[in-house]
Amino acid sequence: MSSLESLELSGKRVFLRCDLNVPIKDGTITDDGRIRASLPTIEYLLKSGASIVIGAHLGRPKGEIKPELSLAPVAHRLHELLGEHVNFKENISPRARVTLLENLRFSAAETSKDETERQKFADELSTLADVYVGDGFGAVHRKHASVFDLPALLPHAAGFLISAEVEVLKQLTQNPERPYGVVLGGAKVSDKIGVITHLLEKVNLLAIGGGMVFTFLAAQGKEIGTSLVEKDLIPTVKQILLRAKELGVQIHLPTDILVAPTFSNHATPTLVSSDAMPPDQMGLDIGPESAKNFALAIKSCKTVFWNGPMGVFEFSSFAQGTAVVARALSEVSGISVVGGGDSASAVRSLGFADTDFGYISTGGGASLEYLEGKVLPGLLALDL
Repeated sequence: MSSLESLELSGKRVFLRCDLNVPIKDGTITDDGRIRASLPTIEYLLKSGASIVIGAHLGRPKGEIKPELSLAPVAHRLHELLGEHVNFKENISPRARVTLLENLRFSAAETSKDETERQKFADELSTLADVYVGDGFGAVHRKHASVFDLPALLPHAAGFLISAEVEVLKQLTQNPERPYGVVLGGAKVSDKIGVITHLLEKVNLLAIGGGMVFTFLAAQGKEIGTSLVEKDLIPTVKQILLRAKELGVQIHLPTDILVAPTFSNHATPTLVSSDAMPPDQMGLDIGPESAKNFALAIKSCKTVFWNGPMGVFEFSSFAQGTAVVARALSEVSGISVVGGGDSASAVRSLGFADTDFGYISTGGGASLEYLEGKVLPGLLALDL
């Protein structure tokens, strides 16, 4: 990929594709990490004498204009962080140093599977600028108009964020320092099957928590009560457990679970053994013994990748497992990588600073697909 330094920027207008898909509740941004991660590239472009048209998305409006998915709060926060006026949805003029377009996904053509539709939208976007810079790592696994089709129409390069993300992920895939551990959580096994299967041949240990763990426990024939489970994946999980044993990969599953009768922050948690879950209760976090064991395993590693919380961290009664794992990652002597999405939001909401970890990725899904060995359309487009 070409670097920013390779572009002639002075006096040029740059179309900058960012990932500003931040969590917003009641009109307020609850985690501005992705906006902050975009600042180095934005500031470099401005210092180089360029004006910027920023394209980004928020949520999945599916081609409809949905006010709750407007980028207006992002424009306001970007203005605060930059200390620079940010035009939002206004006509682009030579005097506008920074313009943020409205949610690109309000146009169905942005995400269309019809190449002709996407190309037409990319053609329209290309008239807004002289140069393209791709810096939205969280979207590079999508074959979307502003990510895949647009770079081919303009001189292009990768921004600092994408360059940094790729460099870190290379450390996880090309001769990582060992022991190499991967910690996975989140709701569904189906979201992680690809990366588990691909990494099983590469890692020394794999720790599983979150809602996805109950499919693993069910595969071992254990009672999981009313916990989340993907029954159709139980045979696949059995094969993963068998393959891990053949390869000598340590699999860490919880030995104790915090359960509750309902999915609620006000539900009373009960600690039970993973061998004795009540049939009328659901698991909402790994227990303290499991968290301690996971932490010991993590701190024994020189390379660790973590994606997905250990429990329902949004509920204070069920956040401790995630907090203990996060603390262990912050104490790894080698490189620790927090893989975007809910994991990044979790560590910040629990009071950790970005500098407590080796790296916090901005792209959960993109990071996972990179680690699966998939070709990511947005990176491919920047390579051409």
